[in-house]
Amino acid sequence: MAGMALARNGDVSIYYESMGGEDDPPLVIINGLGSQCTNYRLEWCQMFVAEGFRVIRMDNRDVVWSTHFDDAAPDLSAVLAAMEAGDPPPLAYTLADMATDVIAVLDDLGIAAAHVMGLSMGGMIVQHLAISHADRLRSITSVMSSTGDPDVGHASAEAVELMTAASPTDRDSYIARTIKGLHTWGSPAWQDDLRNRGHRRRGVRPGLRPAGQARQYLAILSDGSRTAALHSVHLPALVMHGTADRLVDPSGGQRTADAIPGARFELIDGMGHDYPPEVWPRWGRAGHDPRADRRREPDRLIRPGDQAW
Repeated sequence: MAGMALARNGDVSIYYESMGGEDDPPLVIINGLGSQCTNYRLEWCQMFVAEGFRVIRMDNRDVVWSTHFDDAAPDLSAVLAAMEAGDPPPLAYTLADMATDVIAVLDDLGIAAAHVMGLSMGGMIVQHLAISHADRLRSITSVMSSTGDPDVGHASAEAVELMTAASPTDRDSYIARTIKGLHTWGSPAWQDDLRNRGHRRRGVRPGLRPAGQARQYLAILSDGSRTAALHSVHLPALVMHGTADRLVDPSGGQRTADAIPGARFELIDGMGHDYPPEVWPRWGRAGHDPRADRRREPDRLIRPGDQAW
């Protein structure tokens, strides 16, 4: 069973769950935009526990059981105007602040250094951790993410339309939006509506905050390019992306790998902006092994049925 707790980062509380042996190498997995920690399914986490890791999943700030910032109404127009004028944008927090939340979780657990893996926005937070908190990391894995450069990692027109539509306001509409999103940017060959809907019904916790997702999006939008700073990162680094990702184009993953000295880049054939059970074995065995410094291995494409590992 997962152990549940709250870490403190100043006035911010961060909800997290830990599973696996306390003496095992810690692996912190960081969520994407608006995602609850339960999006990392328990069976998926247990896969890494079985490989000998202590897995820690957490709700980012502004998500469910972590601190919400409801007093700071998200204002896209004001943020864009400030960026255009070269002024500091009016934000509730930044991605760099969200990276310090991860450090707070490590501090609460008494962990000196951990492997960290982040998906989408979580990958951006991982990049900030590598840039500013390298002494607390054993390795980094950035998945289906990008560097903040405007020329890479673009979303398709259909994905942009769905992402900018009115936010769901209740559990059922949230689940319906999630299923529609998976058909828009998820892995095309591995969509199972019954399975996906069942997982969301079991895993979605009360306390949906559309405004929280908007505040996280503004933090992403205003963050700018991390490419130059990533050139100074010297940690074992793995970058993963799916060839079918229509929310963050694989060029974002390629730029991330190019920016980090010695990083290994893995493309997973057919994977979109999701991680269905069909990719778990390849991800677990072929892609993610943060204990090893595999930077000298050649980049390669992971295809369904590939047994090269």
